[in-house]
Amino acid sequence: MKIKQISVFIENMEGRLYEVIKLIGDNNINIRALSLADTSDFGILRLILDKPDKGYSILKDNNITVGSTEVVAVEVPDIPGGLATVLDALNKGCINVEYMYAFIERSGDCAIMIFRFDDIDKALQVLEKYNIVTITGEKLYKL
Repeated sequence: MKIKQISVFIENMEGRLYEVIKLIGDNNINIRALSLADTSDFGILRLILDKPDKGYSILKDNNITVGSTEVVAVEVPDIPGGLATVLDALNKGCINVEYMYAFIERSGDCAIMIFRFDDIDKALQVLEKYNIVTITGEKLYKL
């Protein structure tokens, strides 16, 4: 299942991250997961929002540099070696992982990994072949 991820390019300056996050919250949009990576000049804030289309529009309308990307959410057993099992399947399927980040479900039984692949359709086929559970956007947005 493909999930919409919002990517925001943020200048590396005091208060800029706060402005973006406040704008999202002020518009009644909930953040389900996030990742922030930076360089000396800018950061890339990757967001999974409960209302991704609304979030994208709000950010764009406020002159914030924003993009939308398809990613995959995968349930990973929250045990030692759980992620290695998923990566082993991807390795066997010759799937390249561009980046990933994680969060824990409230139940604590599974971690959820957000993956960006260079070939998302092939990755989904491999995950299905190895019985690795992917999560729909509808379910993820409600967690």
